[in-house]
Amino acid sequence: MQQDSKQIIKGLPRRIALMLLDCGLIVVCYWLAVMLRFDSGDAYRRVEIVRAMAPMLLYVLPIYMIVFWFGGLYEIMWEYAGMRDLARLTCLSGLATGFILLFDLIFRTRPISGTVLILGAVFNTAAIAGVRFLWRFVRTATRLRKDNRAKQKSNAAPRDATPLLIVGAGNAGAWAVNLCKNKNQSFGNPVCMVDDDLTKKGLRVQGVPVRGTISDIPELVRKYHIVEIIIAITTLKGERLNEVINLCNSTHCRVRMLSDPQAVDANGKPMVAGLRELNTSDFLSRDEVQLNSAQISEYLHDKVVLVTGGGGSIGSELCRQIMRYQPRRLLIFDIYENCAYELETELKNKYGPEAPVITLIGSIRDKARLDEVFDTYHPSVVFHAAAHKHVPLMEISPAEAVKNNVFGTKNLLTSAAEHGVERFVQLSTDKAVNPTNVMGCTKRLCEMLIQTFSRGTTMTCVAVRFGNVLGSHGSVIPLFEEQIKRGGPVTITHPDIVRYFMTITEAAQLVLQAGGLAKGGSIYVLDMGEPVKIMDLANRLIRFYGYEPGVNMQVKITGLRPGEKLYEELLMDTEQDKMAKTAHNKIFIAPPMQINLEKFYTDLQTLKTAARHNDNDVVDILQEMVPTYHPNRRVRADHTVVAATGNTAIFSKEEVNRKLQGDKPAAKED
Repeated sequence: MQQDSKQIIKGLPRRIALMLLDCGLIVVCYWLAVMLRFDSGDAYRRVEIVRAMAPMLLYVLPIYMIVFWFGGLYEIMWEYAGMRDLARLTCLSGLATGFILLFDLIFRTRPISGTVLILGAVFNTAAIAGVRFLWRFVRTATRLRKDNRAKQKSNAAPRDATPLLIVGAGNAGAWAVNLCKNKNQSFGNPVCMVDDDLTKKGLRVQGVPVRGTISDIPELVRKYHIVEIIIAITTLKGERLNEVINLCNSTHCRVRMLSDPQAVDANGKPMVAGLRELNTSDFLSRDEVQLNSAQISEYLHDKVVLVTGGGGSIGSELCRQIMRYQPRRLLIFDIYENCAYELETELKNKYGPEAPVITLIGSIRDKARLDEVFDTYHPSVVFHAAAHKHVPLMEISPAEAVKNNVFGTKNLLTSAAEHGVERFVQLSTDKAVNPTNVMGCTKRLCEMLIQTFSRGTTMTCVAVRFGNVLGSHGSVIPLFEEQIKRGGPVTITHPDIVRYFMTITEAAQLVLQAGGLAKGGSIYVLDMGEPVKIMDLANRLIRFYGYEPGVNMQVKITGLRPGEKLYEELLMDTEQDKMAKTAHNKIFIAPPMQINLEKFYTDLQTLKTAARHNDNDVVDILQEMVPTYHPNRRVRADHTVVAATGNTAIFSKEEVNRKLQGDKPAAKED
């Protein structure tokens, strides 16, 4: 409060000066109004009228100043004023004129000419606005002269002469050119541009010629000795963006993208205008997800939301997305404190130190800890992302997968139901469909738990099933990048292996949307698009880093890992023709499972006993509970676990190319 008072006092001289200026302008404008109104040449009459109106200034000027002051006229920063501020001045001037007319009618026996008052108001508005905008013009012109002098001085400074090609000759392309020509930046020298709009060919953007279309990039790179390519088409998404990136990478130039000038960083601050490197999202660019924000906000706004596994890849992104909907409190629940702490710090940096974010350390295996959390914070929405997810590791420790994924989920569902949770969203995986591994089988049991609890409680329980997530912990792209930077080889378990992929952001958004659609017991299946061949993905990354697969970067086929299969599926065979649509075009509902509750819970008890003793029978029990589970694992005599089938081979350049084209040559054994 004291600081505000100091600021007001500091600004008083400016406001008083403006008020005195306005008073002088008002006097002059009323004199001009009289001269214009009585222009018959009768000078004597005009003088008499001016004399008669002189006493009016005793109340005209105070009325104007009071209206202007309380109307906020002297709070306007005219350096940045626009039409809204001009409209405010016009309204205030009209309001003051109305008060003057009313005053004159009430307190004078002979009202003055209304025409003079109206003309005076028009002149006042024009004069007051004109003086301010004239000052603004002079100030801007002065600043420009200073900037030009500084620019001329900086011309002598060395500039990055790296030849650039800019993809896109629209607004974003023009912005990229300006960015490169900025003397304070060193992004390189734009030599030419390309755009698929043929009407732009031969034209110039900020002095840079448009030389052809996107398909001409390789030829233009050779002709103009291009070293770097900048993609400056912000609307480029999906498969078309992939095509452009692949074409640019094939030239072995450095490829960067124009950063969104409207984007913000992790702290919510506008990003510095510039260029960015390609990221994992660009390699699998998909059409932007359209969300029903009102539907999501309805169940998240002003609610206490609990996210288990909140420090993980998907869990942390869920937390970021949830905060946009202003929950009453966000609870980050995780057993690993480092990632959870980093996320809490990030969110509080972005939303302020008082942001309603609480990090809670604990395990979903600990029912007492879960009850304590529910008793203390009373969450009404739960997103369950905590799980053991690494397939080969769970093949080695199946009992641990069961303890955490199955019975941890059961603990959480039980606590949530006992404490009146409104909505429970379980994150599932495509590996739960016809599983070949322990992890996928435990996730299938979690889907079954969701449906059993939906039947027996008032809590709305749903599961959301989706495929691999780019950039998550343990995903292939970070592994490939590490291998390439190390000099290779890039390891692929099988040349024909394919996977469904989705970006972390897209997955989190669709999970939130599915939560808004929630109908008890539903298993929501996300549209993952077309499956991606891992060999193709590796090939693109290798070329991105300037290598050629099979030539200067070796590709090694290591054989399928325990529990791994060639093709992931999003639907069971029994679900294929029974999918139901939802209001969202990327979310579908799988048909409910037929579960014998009595047998299911009896088998669960048997499974729990086996897991508690780390019994090798765990896998057999899982197979009995999930008939579609066909383990791809073999236990050796030394108790190590390997894939039931697999091979190790190194492919030559010719063989890699044939693989990419769909052929199946014989592999060379190590």
